[in-house]
Amino acid sequence: MLGWVITCHDEVAQEMLLTLEARFGPLAQCRAVNYWRGLSTNMLSRMMCDALHETDTGDGVIFLTDRAGAAPYRSAALMSHKHDNCEVISGISLPLLEVMYPLRATLNSAEFRHAIVAQGMPGVSSLWHQQKKNPPFVLLHDLYKH
Repeated sequence: MLGWVITCHDEVAQEMLLTLEARFGPLAQCRAVNYWRGLSTNMLSRMMCDALHETDTGDGVIFLTDRAGAAPYRSAALMSHKHDNCEVISGISLPLLEVMYPLRATLNSAEFRHAIVAQGMPGVSSLWHQQKKNPPFVLLHDLYKH
């Protein structure tokens, strides 16, 4: 089963987790990381790293963030490059997580990434999708090597 790390500004992540648990019961391999004003990015990264390791049993972890480009998204993006089967999703909402919850047990991380973006909710994207739209910078010199 895919682990979930819900990470949002203020208390939103914890509220989403509590609401999901009220509906579905205790959620295994699921943690909330709240990003409070004044929290250092170093501390945020440490909290998210702990959550990653607590939720990953080998099937992969999905970081579910509220805003693309914000501190939780950036921290998750940096971690995702160091871990296999790790995805970063932005623009999440409670209704979207309620729809996607049952798919945690049946999809791999890449399938989950495509499924959550395919839901078509406004503002939902993934790090992978963003990188496909904006490929990494390549020097022209590197393109013309013989």
